[in-house]
Amino acid sequence: MHPNPIYRQTEAERSLEFALAAGFGQIMVSADPVPLVAHIPFLQGQQGDEIELHLVRSNPIARLLQNIQTPAKLSVSGPHGYISPDWYGVKDQVPTWNYVAVHLSGTLRMLKHDQLLALLDRLSAHFEAQLAPKPAWKSSKMTPEVLQKMLRQIVPCSFKIEDIQSTWKLNQTKQICRVWPVLMRWSKLELGRKRLHWLH
Repeated sequence: MHPNPIYRQTEAERSLEFALAAGFGQIMVSADPVPLVAHIPFLQGQQGDEIELHLVRSNPIARLLQNIQTPAKLSVSGPHGYISPDWYGVKDQVPTWNYVAVHLSGTLRMLKHDQLLALLDRLSAHFEAQLAPKPAWKSSKMTPEVLQKMLRQIVPCSFKIEDIQSTWKLNQTKQICRVWPVLMRWSKLELGRKRLHWLH
């Protein structure tokens, strides 16, 4: 998180909404000699302060969770990009990087295996809905034997959110007349249009 408080004024509710809309991030836990990190899709759990996810059984984090629940951090990155000093239209500016990032801190635990299929069905339904009008894929399309074999290779997990921190570094230190030229540059780029969505 950026230390300047001007970039950290976005409400927790909006930052959580952003993270949930992204639906993909890095879950991190402490370990020796270095932290463990896994890249995961996720969605909001049936309890509003929980995140549902799954891990490959052989993932070191999954092995750790067999014996304990553990503090963890879920990091979600959003739109980002290089800002050229030339875009401001005035002298003595420096290059910078604009970005949005949300860190969710909390407790990660493994769920019972009999909760796995329902979790996976909720997860796939959530992302399949984004592909409409394509007919949604469902686990019921799989051969039962193959499905059971796949299920044995992954574990269901829950992440309870206890704190939300975010950085929305979007030229807040610049006068609006200097920001507009940057926005115009972004609007001509595909990635820029995605960035502009989160400025509204």
